[in-house]
Amino acid sequence: MASSAEQDLPTRSKEEGGESGAPSKNALKKAQKEKEKAEKAAKRQEQERQQKEQAEANDTSKHLYGPLPLPSESPTKQQFSELAELYDAKEDQEVTVDARIHNARVQSAKLAFLVLREEAHTIQAVVAEGGTNKISRQMVKWCGGINSESIVRATGLVKQPKEPVTSTSISNFELHVEKLYMISEAAQMLPVQVKDCMRAPPMSDEAKDEPETDSQGLPVVSLNARLNNRVLDGRTAANQAIFQLQSGISNLFMEFMNQHRFTWINSSRLAGAATEGGAGVFEIKYFDTKAYLTQSPQFFKQMAIAMDMKRVCEIGPVFRAENSNTHRHLTEFTGLDFEMVIKNDYHEVLAFGEKLMLYIIRNLQQRAEFQRLTKVVDGVFPGAGDFQIPSGDEALRLKFAEAIKLLNENGIEAGEYDDLSTAQEKALGRIIREEYQTDFYTIDKFPSAVRPFYTMPDASNPKLSNSYDFFMRGQEIMSGAQRIHDYNQLCERMRKNDPPLDPLSEGFRHYTDAFKYGCAPHGGGGLGLNRILQFYLGLPDIRFATLFPRDPGRLAP
Repeated sequence: MASSAEQDLPTRSKEEGGESGAPSKNALKKAQKEKEKAEKAAKRQEQERQQKEQAEANDTSKHLYGPLPLPSESPTKQQFSELAELYDAKEDQEVTVDARIHNARVQSAKLAFLVLREEAHTIQAVVAEGGTNKISRQMVKWCGGINSESIVRATGLVKQPKEPVTSTSISNFELHVEKLYMISEAAQMLPVQVKDCMRAPPMSDEAKDEPETDSQGLPVVSLNARLNNRVLDGRTAANQAIFQLQSGISNLFMEFMNQHRFTWINSSRLAGAATEGGAGVFEIKYFDTKAYLTQSPQFFKQMAIAMDMKRVCEIGPVFRAENSNTHRHLTEFTGLDFEMVIKNDYHEVLAFGEKLMLYIIRNLQQRAEFQRLTKVVDGVFPGAGDFQIPSGDEALRLKFAEAIKLLNENGIEAGEYDDLSTAQEKALGRIIREEYQTDFYTIDKFPSAVRPFYTMPDASNPKLSNSYDFFMRGQEIMSGAQRIHDYNQLCERMRKNDPPLDPLSEGFRHYTDAFKYGCAPHGGGGLGLNRILQFYLGLPDIRFATLFPRDPGRLAP
C-alpha cells in the first residue's frame, strides 16, 4: 500500500514525455495527423480559390450582373420604363425597369425564370445562357438565386412568349434579360410572404380559430399578421389598388370642391379644452398644461364661415377616443369636410353633398384606371365592383320617419324618435338595395335628441332637426346638418344640453364669440374617407382601407 507521501506525488499522462521531457509516440502521431489535416484544408481552399478565379476569368458576362455600379456623371441619362407601360410594348423593344423580384427559380444550368413586380404589375423575365451578350451560366445561377422582394434593375428585350403567361398581369409579353443588377437585397427569411398575403384573408382574425393552412394547403395570413407586417402586406396588388383608389377618392373630392370654388383650409388638431360634448377625446401633455386632440374640424369650419369665407373644405385626421373594436371604427381616420353658407334652405347643403358623392362614385365606376384598380381588388374581395347608384342625377333621399316605416314594415322594430342601431342601419341598407336598387342614399330630419347641440332644430317640429346622414351599403359615412348661427339660441341649447355646457367657458368662448359678432346661416358635413373606400369596395374591415390603422388595441406600426 502506497504511503500518503507517494499518493501526493504528481502523475504523468502517457502522452507526456518521459523523464527526458521529449513528446511521447502518441503525442507525435496526433501532432502529425493535425498537421496533415491542416495541409489538406489549406490545399482544398487554394484549389477552391483557383477554381473560383478561373470561373470568374471565364465568366463572359460578369460585367452584366451583380451589385449595381455606383452612379457616375454621364452626358446621356439612362431611360427607364415602368411595368405599367409594357402592356402596349413592341416586339424587341429594349427597356430598363426597376422592380422587385416576386419570385426566382433556376430551371437548369442554362435557364432561369424571374417574375418582376412593380406596384400591381408583374412580368416574366427570362435569363438564358448565350445570346448576343453571351450570358454565362454563372449569371443564370446568380439571377435564379436572388431573394424574393429584392429590388433589381433589369435591362432586356420585350418578346412575345409562345403561349400567354397566365401567372403574371402582363401575359402577352416577357422580358429577355440582357443585364441585371442588384439595387437592394431583401433578407432571405421574411416574417410573411407577399405571395401569401395576395390571397383572401380569413374573415375572423382570432388566430386560435384559424387553421395554419387553407383547404389547398396554402398558408393563411390573418389580418393581425398583415397589419403587424404592413410594409410587406402593402406590396400586394390588391393593397396597391386599394390605396390608389383611396388617393383617387381624395382627388375626386378636391376636383368637385375646386369646381365649386371652395376655399381650402388647414385647421388645428390641438384644442385647449374637450369640446363638442360628444365622443371622448384624447388628452395629451402640452408643455405645462393639458391639451386635446380635436374630434373634428367642426368648430374651425364654422369660425371660418364667420370670417366670411362662404365655402370651405379640408382633408385631415380626425381623432375619437372611443373604445370601439368593430369592423368600421378607428380611433383615427381621415375626414373629408366641407361647410357652406345657406341662401334659401339647408337642403342646398344636403343636395350639394349628394351631388358630391354621386360625382365621386360615378367617376370611380366610369374612369378606366379606377375600373382597372377595382377589378384587381375584386380578385381578392369578390363583389368590389358591384356598388349600385341611381341612373339619374339625384340620390335616393328618405326622411327619418320614412326609414323607420320601412324597417317596421319589414318586421324590424324601430322607434319614431330613437337613433338607428348598427343592426337597423344594415337591415335598412338591404331593404333599400332590394326595393330601390341603390347602395347610396341619404336620410333627412333626424330627431333633435340624437344630434349635437349646434344642430338647427326643425322650425315646425322642435323634436326633429335640420340634419342628415349619408349611407353606403347600409352603413353611415357622413353626418351633417344646418348649424345654429344665432348666438343667443346657441348658448341656450348648450345650457340645456345633457350634460349642460357653459358657452362662456375657456373651451367654448372663442367658438361662441364667432356668432356674437354675426354669422351667416350655414351647414355642412364630414365624410369618412376610410369608410367610403371600405363600403364602396365591400371590404370586410375598415383596417383594410387604412394604411396604418389606429384602434384601441393598435399603436404600431
